[in-house]
Order: sequence, then structure tokens, then C-alpha cells
Amino acid sequence: MTSQVADGPGTAAVSRRSRLTPEREQEFYDAVLERIRTCGYDAVTMEGIAAATRCSKSTLYRQWGTKPRLVAAALRSSSRPRFTGIDTGSLAEDLRQVARVAGEWSKEEARLLQALGHAVTTDTELRRALREALVEPEVAALRRILRRGVERGEVDAGNPALEFVPAQVLGVLRGRPVLEEEYADPDYLFRFMEAAVLPALGLGPRPRPPSAG
Repeated sequence: MTSQVADGPGTAAVSRRSRLTPEREQEFYDAVLERIRTCGYDAVTMEGIAAATRCSKSTLYRQWGTKPRLVAAALRSSSRPRFTGIDTGSLAEDLRQVARVAGEWSKEEARLLQALGHAVTTDTELRRALREALVEPEVAALRRILRRGVERGEVDAGNPALEFVPAQVLGVLRGRPVLEEEYADPDYLFRFMEAAVLPALGLGPRPRPPSAG
């Protein structure tokens, strides 16, 4: 005898969703995010996504229901914490690595954030997905890096600057395109780290090699 649960609408939805392979699903997500970067959130339509991915609109609506839900799922699929795994054994060197890594992906992320624009402020699910994908993992990784520095005795646990390092790093990534119309590339972020973040933590600049003379 078939149970009511097995025949319920939720099960049917799961069955319909299972028709897409993970690889095919990722194709949709990649196409959505690239179109947002290129055209802006408001210009992206389910019709355009269907054309770009060579599928029917009904497939998109059956799978995700609405454009905001599709975009939210795409944002979550793009979550690849860049700072996780950075551990050189030195807080100063860890933060220099953060600067290098962040600079390598700052352009791509800044374009996406700018393109999402007003939609993120008005759609709760989009805002939550953005935080889960691009904010919370990096903040958590930065806090682990700082905590290790405290445990090694490189910086005092009571240093008031510790609280603000994630805001400094993520803030300059988002802020430079607005203030200077340039992305925060690795060179800029390295200089920012040396001039602003490390001194606030009581860490000196990287020693210069001795001159040849």
C-alpha cells in the first residue's frame, strides 16, 4: 500500500527536481551569476536564462519557482571560502596571504555585488543567501586566523583592533570600487594590510632584504 506521504506534493516536487543532474544544475547557476554580472539583476529574466542554458522556461519554474529563488540557490552554490586553509604559522603572514587571495577574486565578487544592487536590500532570501555565500564563511575564517594569532601570543587578546579586522578587509573590497572606481587588487590590498591592519594589531611591516651595498 502506498503511503500518503509518498504520494504527497512534497514528494512529487522532489521527484521532479531529481531529474536534473548536479552538473546540469550547476550550469544553470553559473549562467545566472554570469548574466547578473554582465547585465545586472533587473535585466535578467527566466526567459533569458532558459535561452542561455538551452532549456524550457517550464524547467526553471518547475525547479525553482521564481527568479529570486533561482538566484539565491546560485549564490549558495558559489560559496567557496577563500580564506579557509590559510595557516602559515604567523599571523602577519596569514593576513598577507588573505590580502593576496582576496585581491585575486575581488573584481569578480565586486561585479556581482554591484549587479545585485537594490534587489539584495528588498528581498530577504537573496540577502540571506548573499551573507551565507560571500560574507559569513570569510568572516569565520578571518576570526579563526586571528584567534590562532592570539593563542600563539602574537597579539594581545584585549587588542581592540581584533574586532574590526573582518570589517576592514571586507569593507575595502566593497568600498574601493565605489570610492576610486578601481577594484582592490592584490597590490592594493597588500599595501592596505601593511599600512592599516597590521599596525593596528601591533605587528610590524615585513622586513626589507639588506641592500647589496
